[in-house]
Amino acid sequence: MDSFTTQDGVALRYRDTGGTGVPLVMLHGWGQTQEMFRHQVGVLDRRVVTLDQRGHGRSDKPHHGYRIARLARDVQELLDHLELAEVDALGWSMGASVWWSFLDQYGSGRVRRLVVVDQPAAVAAVPWMTPQDQADSGAIFDVAALVGLGEALHGPEGAKAAEDFVRGMFSGEVDPELWAFVRQEITHTPPYAGVPLLWDHCAQDWRDVLPRIDRPTLVLGCEGSHVDPASQRYIAEQVPDARLHVFPREVASSHFPFLQNPAAFNAVLEEFL
Repeated sequence: MDSFTTQDGVALRYRDTGGTGVPLVMLHGWGQTQEMFRHQVGVLDRRVVTLDQRGHGRSDKPHHGYRIARLARDVQELLDHLELAEVDALGWSMGASVWWSFLDQYGSGRVRRLVVVDQPAAVAAVPWMTPQDQADSGAIFDVAALVGLGEALHGPEGAKAAEDFVRGMFSGEVDPELWAFVRQEITHTPPYAGVPLLWDHCAQDWRDVLPRIDRPTLVLGCEGSHVDPASQRYIAEQVPDARLHVFPREVASSHFPFLQNPAAFNAVLEEFL
């Protein structure tokens, strides 16, 4: 891994396979790390850049900056550091929100193609949403449930709460080795970082951004995920000319299709890119 320091003094660890052509920049989800993409880095036939976002993995864990907008600024600074004028952007889970924020703030001039992996347009169902709004957005929590989760994550049994939350992203039995790996990676994010970031992440509503995305977009969902595939269909319908691919349950049955079935995931990804 290499590292760079952001404008606000935070050292972020990243991995760059190097090479020519348009690089693929992959952003992980909440509480996870760039190691989630261990079956893509060095395997995909292209240059790949991954990042431990602030508060995650081996990056610094300061006591500030746990907002999606700040994470998007971190990505912009990473692209500046690597002198990347054009990238293919992949965001999984919260990583998709970071790319949506990036596009909203900085435009699409540096993005050639966008890949969104299993992320609702809005995670929290707020009271002013209609039932149809909630269904379209793919909201996972209401506000009370989100508050309760935050309390649990910050409480004395926070490690178990995080484990239970992430375990719920898998359907049925999980390969023990895969689960041990995922469970280990979530231990790198302390509650003082994870809880405010989760709150900010879940409070965002990206539905107004989707119709303004002007880059070729692939939306990936999974039947076995805790994210309703119907919400991924909605996103693909809102982004002009977007493609949708939903992995059937027999191919991958979780929020982690790139880990459960990397061959299937990589084939769909490479065909689009």
